[in-house]
Order: sequence, then C-alpha cells, then structure tokens
Amino acid sequence: MDVLTLSRLQFGLTTVYHFFFVPLTIGLAFYVAILQSIYVKTGNEAYKKLTRFWGNLFLINFAVGVVTGLVMEFQFGMNWAEYSRFVGDVFGAPLAIEGLTAFFLESTFLGLWIFGWERLNKKLHLATIWLVAIGSVLSAMWILMANAFMQQPVGYQIENGRAVMTDFGALLTNSQLFVQFPHTILSGLVTASFFILGISAYHLVRNKSVELFKKSFKLSLWIGVAVTFLIIIAGHLQTLHIFQNQPMKMAAAEALWQTEDPASFSIISIPDQANRKDFFAIRIPYLTSFLIYWKPSGEVQGINNLQSAYEQQYGPGYYIPPVAVAYFAFRVMVGAGFLMLGVTVYFFLMAVLLKKDPKKVKFLALLPLAMIIPYLANSSGWILTEMGRQPWVVFGLLQTAQAYSPSVSTGEVLTSLITFIVIYSALIVIDITLLAKYAKAGPQAAIKPFEIED
Repeated sequence: MDVLTLSRLQFGLTTVYHFFFVPLTIGLAFYVAILQSIYVKTGNEAYKKLTRFWGNLFLINFAVGVVTGLVMEFQFGMNWAEYSRFVGDVFGAPLAIEGLTAFFLESTFLGLWIFGWERLNKKLHLATIWLVAIGSVLSAMWILMANAFMQQPVGYQIENGRAVMTDFGALLTNSQLFVQFPHTILSGLVTASFFILGISAYHLVRNKSVELFKKSFKLSLWIGVAVTFLIIIAGHLQTLHIFQNQPMKMAAAEALWQTEDPASFSIISIPDQANRKDFFAIRIPYLTSFLIYWKPSGEVQGINNLQSAYEQQYGPGYYIPPVAVAYFAFRVMVGAGFLMLGVTVYFFLMAVLLKKDPKKVKFLALLPLAMIIPYLANSSGWILTEMGRQPWVVFGLLQTAQAYSPSVSTGEVLTSLITFIVIYSALIVIDITLLAKYAKAGPQAAIKPFEIED
C-alpha cells in the first residue's frame, strides 16, 4: 500500500470510529434534558433517578467521543497537508468556530451540570443540560458545514492556486447543509432511542426497577417512532439532492451503468467495475424514476455516461467511485432505516396504543440486540457519503490523490495507523465495558458518581 491508500484507510477508520459516539451523544443529551425537565416540572423523584442514570451513560460516551474527534482534526495537518493548504481558508473557519463556541459551550455547561446537583437552583441546573444539548447540535452544524463544502463547494474563489472564502453566508446557506444537518440530528435521536429501548427492555425482562424503566421505555417509543418516520423522509430528500448535485454518487448507489428513462431500481446487483457492467442483476423497471420524479418516467444518468461527461468537463481521468461499496452501503443504510421503523411502530402499537404491559410484549428480549441497527445505518451512511464522492475530496475542485501529504513516508503512516487501531480498539473495549457495567447495574449505582463530598 502507498501513502495515499494508507492515509485514506486511516482517516476512514477514525471517521467511522468517531461517528460511533457522535449520534448517541447528540441524542442522549436531549433525552437527559427532557427527563430532567419532567422532574423539575412534576417533582417526581423517579425522573430524577432516570436523569442521573441516563446522564451517567451519556458522560461515558461523551468522554470517549471527544478524544476521537480531536485525533481526526490533527490528521488534516499530518496526512492531508495539500488538502489543508488548498481549502484551509474555507474549511478551517467552521472547524475553528465549532471549537471556540460549541465545544466550549458543551464542556463548560456539562461541568456545571455534573457538579451542580443540589448546589444550583433546579431551573438553573436544568438550563445547563439544555445548553449542553444545544451545544451538541451547534457542534454538529459547524462540522457538517465544513463537510457540506466538500460535497458542494460554495462561497469561495480560487486565488494563487488556493480556495479563498469570499462569502461566509453562502456556507451557512449551503443547500447541502440543509439536507445533511437534519438527517444527522435525527440519526442521533434514533440512536439514543434504540439505546434507551434496548437497555430498558433488558431491565424489564429481568424484572428490575420495572416502574422506572417503563417510563423510559415509553418515552423512547414516543420519540423513536416519530424520528424514524422523519429520518426516512429526510433521507429521501437528501437522496434527491444527491441526484441533482452528485449524480455519479447516485448512479453508483444504484449500480446504474447506462442512462435510463425510465430508470429501473436494483433489487440485487453484483457490480463488475473493471468492465463497467454487472456480473448479475435483478431490477424493477420504472421504480428509480418514480422515486425521483414521482412518475413512471424520467431520465437518470448512468455511470458510463457520466464518466464521459466528466472527462469533457474536468479533463482526462477516472471519475467512477468504488461502485460495490456505494451500492451495498446504500442498501444497508436504507434497509436499517426501514427495519428501525418497523421495530418502533410495532412496540409503539403494542405498548402505547394498545396499552399492553411492556413486559408482556413479544420479542421484548430481542430489543437489546436491536441497539446495533442505528449504528449500521450511521456507519453505512457516512461510507456512502464519503466513498461515493470519490475520486474527489472537494467535489469538482480537488481530487483525493492531490490532497495527501507528499512528505510523509509509507512507514510513518503505517506505524500511526497500527497505533490508532491498537489504541482505538482498547478505547472501544473500555467504552463498551463501562456502558455495559453501569447499564446493567441500574439507577441506584448510577447515582454514585454525582455524589461529591463538600
């Protein structure tokens, strides 16, 4: 493997690893804030216990996620120096704002929330966790603004071979951000919903703290069933946006080699990228056109046609992303989304609408296993987002092969890659061990970290 391949592998691994923690942090922050709001409004001590229990799990996840996010930013200077040189004036601004505003907002008020129990006024203490939740959303917004520029560059001009920001407002109003940001926040709420559903079900099955976990179980169903519907809508809107602005990514996600009108939808395809065709495919006529145009006709450009068009627009080169990766990532993401919808609708119908005792609902014991589904959706979604854009690191402006650090040796990148794998593997084991320990222990054990002697 050369430096470029190793650098891509390293950044890809750290990105996927980091995004294991981000959605749960965003979603749990809001759940903890909602539970504490109910406690402050009603004075019901059960919600105070739930706030502390889920808050403890939130803190564990937050701590590990912060570490992995910092490592990603360092890689821009170490492994991707040419990228930083070319777009640093644009890309660096939202990242700097995120660190100076959102991250400090989160960390400052999280500290006040941790140490403010029984010390701050109840409403003031409640405000601190809501500010943490707002900070997590702002943090995601600034980072997604930077990523949106990579997907759809706006607000810049090229000066002396570098992209220079000319319109910060254009970054704020980038249409890519408008479709990407809601999808990401909703994915956080879905991830937290399944996390709470799974752990609540674990305790209900074992008949532990039943009344407490019935409350968190039903709350996560109310929120979960709503956000799973919304995330499918948001995902479809993002797909339509990709179709308009990155048609090659959409064609790869459908393994559509030739332009079609009407365009068929692939049930299963085995792409043969070397020969630009499929080894095998089963397709439904008209369906892709219908999903995009809402009618059984409409042109969808194919990979081979887009390759020819891009050669004319950008010059000679190979502009086809890894089709098999994009194709299967898209299907894992969509499949996981509809599976989550089915799970939440079923348990909402049984436990909320039909008012059955959650302990008597069939398949309750399987819910802890369902916690993995949103992680599959999140990871495959980001793999599609980033790999489907290849060979571009900034679409239409800078290719990935032009963005890495030429002065870094293969041995250096390989050494750091192995080091990251070892350290990150240890961190994920620690994180899962701590989460499992406190999740199994229940609310009583979770109170202890907040009890600080004067």
